[in-house]
Amino acid sequence: MTDFKRRIAIGLILLLYCFVLYLAFDFAFTALTMGDPRRYRVFDYRYHHSLIANFDGYDYWGNNRYRLFTNSLGFKDAAVREIAKVSPNRRILLIGDSFTEGIGLPFEQTFAGKLYSAGQNRKEKIEFLNAGVASYSPSIYYKKIQALLSDGFHFDEVVVFSDLSDVTDEASSYFCIDDDAKYRAFCDPTDAKPPASKKSFVSSHLKVTDAIGDWIEKKVDPPKPPFPLDPFRTEWLYPNPSVARYQPLGVEGGVARSVQNMAALAELLKQKKIPLTIVVYPWPAQLARDDRDNRQIQIWSKFCQDHCKEFANLFPIFFAERDKAPNWYDRLFVPGDFHYSETGNEIIFRAMQDRLLRNAKTN
Repeated sequence: MTDFKRRIAIGLILLLYCFVLYLAFDFAFTALTMGDPRRYRVFDYRYHHSLIANFDGYDYWGNNRYRLFTNSLGFKDAAVREIAKVSPNRRILLIGDSFTEGIGLPFEQTFAGKLYSAGQNRKEKIEFLNAGVASYSPSIYYKKIQALLSDGFHFDEVVVFSDLSDVTDEASSYFCIDDDAKYRAFCDPTDAKPPASKKSFVSSHLKVTDAIGDWIEKKVDPPKPPFPLDPFRTEWLYPNPSVARYQPLGVEGGVARSVQNMAALAELLKQKKIPLTIVVYPWPAQLARDDRDNRQIQIWSKFCQDHCKEFANLFPIFFAERDKAPNWYDRLFVPGDFHYSETGNEIIFRAMQDRLLRNAKTN
């Protein structure tokens, strides 16, 4: 081997060595600074999935790392704490999907956390409990509340934050926990686990490499306007939705199953003399499309005429915020995402504060 070739070979070996060291550093750095969702998102045979109880650690959403506490029921909370079956104070249960869980934000920045803090600061305290978890839908709302009541937990009111993605989930998922045999017939035993992470190995384990890749991608292919974000979960609202994404039940089957499971929940709560409130709210795509009245609003408004204490439509509130300034997306939502920022959560808190705190004595 000539001296030149030897130098090339040594250079390549050193380059490979440095690259391996870099990957090892990136892997270790990511492990230390980002949470592992497998640690705190767990399967539950009664209502499919939940957060693990009494967790004190960190969660992450994208590149955002934040402190996560859960209480003895596996609810996102202000701290690890024991939840008594019966409270000496008024107790309101909140439930929904990732919007209600407050994914991407610490508890105190979410609307559930803000309600909890406001309730604790009253002379006559109100305890807000947040049973929401990412990817929940009516099948799980019903089964989880049924399990809590069967375990002896008492609530004075239940507030369901019905998400636009619920129909998609009801059309395609959670058949193994459904009481109705026609839906349980679609049960796939391999579904007995929390929803799989959509992150790639690189984004999950190599944070620095992923950030470099994002930077290069933005330089090569500048970011597109952020609308619509994740459109397939909300396309059931509009004509000609993708058939494949709503299998096996289809859009109308997903709507029917949503209503059926919410009716079962309403009947259960009626038997326990617990009032039900349903809340609906927009994603950025609906604000961008000026979609002020859609099937989501119509379905649950009609449903609540017979089943609810109150129906809360937050679309007008968010449209008022949208109309204030052209940078509404940057203010109301997490950048590049469809979940609400702390500002968006503050708006929900203020809207629900009027209903759940100021009018508490009349409930």
